[in-house]
Amino acid sequence: MAMQRATRAAIRACVTSSSSGYFARHFTASSGDSKKIVGVFYKANEYATKNPNFLGCVENALGIRNWLESQGHQYIVTDDKEGPDCELEKHIPDLHVLISTPFHPAYVTAERIKKAKNLKLLLTAGIGSDHIDLQAAAAAGLTVAEVTGSNVVSVAEDELMRILILMRNFVPGYNQVVNGEWNVAGIAYRAYDLEGKTIGTVGAGRIGKLLLQRLKPFGCNLLYHDRLQMEPGLEKEIGAKYVESLNDLLPQCDVVVINTPLTEKTKGMFNKELIGKMKKGVLIVNNARGAIMEKQAVVEAAESGHIGGYSGDVWDPQPAPKDHPWRYMPNQAMTPHISGTTIDAQLRYAAGTKDMLERYFKGEDFPAQNYIVKDGELAPQYRNLMVPNLISL
Repeated sequence: MAMQRATRAAIRACVTSSSSGYFARHFTASSGDSKKIVGVFYKANEYATKNPNFLGCVENALGIRNWLESQGHQYIVTDDKEGPDCELEKHIPDLHVLISTPFHPAYVTAERIKKAKNLKLLLTAGIGSDHIDLQAAAAAGLTVAEVTGSNVVSVAEDELMRILILMRNFVPGYNQVVNGEWNVAGIAYRAYDLEGKTIGTVGAGRIGKLLLQRLKPFGCNLLYHDRLQMEPGLEKEIGAKYVESLNDLLPQCDVVVINTPLTEKTKGMFNKELIGKMKKGVLIVNNARGAIMEKQAVVEAAESGHIGGYSGDVWDPQPAPKDHPWRYMPNQAMTPHISGTTIDAQLRYAAGTKDMLERYFKGEDFPAQNYIVKDGELAPQYRNLMVPNLISL
């Protein structure tokens, strides 16, 4: 606890004074080694000053502005990232480092990479790289890295919350209170206990394992599908059973949780056919990536009742347009992309981003697990995931 307090205090000391609204500040390089670093984050507006640890926004810019500028680097921060005339596009030709987040992603296309003649390093403040064309980044000899593990606890806890929200039919009950209504039957007819239900996670990496561990005390039947089976000791400790085939897993589950990355293989994987293999009334939680689901197939299954409830915080695209059909389908409990950006997670991914920048300036390697592309080569775990005919996730 003392160590956590010390870490938070150190990070807080880096937070710069903020101003409201959008800003992009330019500073003159004072050294031949000066780098131009661009950060793309969401605007917090009036919320920017409400919590000194709120680091993941434009205004507070990961709390690293003073440090970067004291080293003679340029640090430009914006939320304007789309279209040919956006602020980000103006800096593409001469930036050296681009920092983005999964919560307000700067889409790094092959076209942008081609324009970015000085670009060396792409950092994700958080976890996830699907906003980057990894093949183009590798071909251009770039390094792509994330702060691995920075928000896995945050996402796993959020998934557990969503399972309970769907299982207990919470959202309609809340809406009754807000609307001045009182109709117990309108909630109770589809509210269930979690105990005794079969929960399956598609993907059992860091987040999937944490979720299974947190579900164990609820007395559920826990199943998981992944490319690799856990060690027998860990599997026994968690109390989960490995199911090698996704087609065998899905029909057994009362709740399906998506915990797999978005890759060439998983994009649109949950289509009408695969959803049709699930139980009627299945509950689905997806905090992974929206594009793993076939958008219209989810809507149709929710409208027919085949999907009894759908909850998640990931959309395709992000931010989700006002007319996105998931906003209006029945029995949904959707939110903006918030699960991995708790204040605790922000402290972790801000510190991890600063650590990698320090190492980059010194010419040192990052922690091995943070690499997605290193000097033009995909990290082994991502090479495996890019194989089109991979049997399991």
